[in-house]
Amino acid sequence: MKEYKTVNTRLGIARRNEKLDELRNQYAREGWQLKFMHQNLTMMILERDKNR
Repeated sequence: MKEYKTVNTRLGIARRNEKLDELRNQYAREGWQLKFMHQNLTMMILERDKNR
């Protein structure tokens, strides 16, 4: 079974890409996989196995 998480990213303008990389890596360490990212980088949908 899968579980999903929606993350609203409010990263500001300065160093936005670096902050976004840090955020994605943090969730990846927790077992989340990126399934969708909104075009303007304000929302991510993540997925992982519920029984891991």
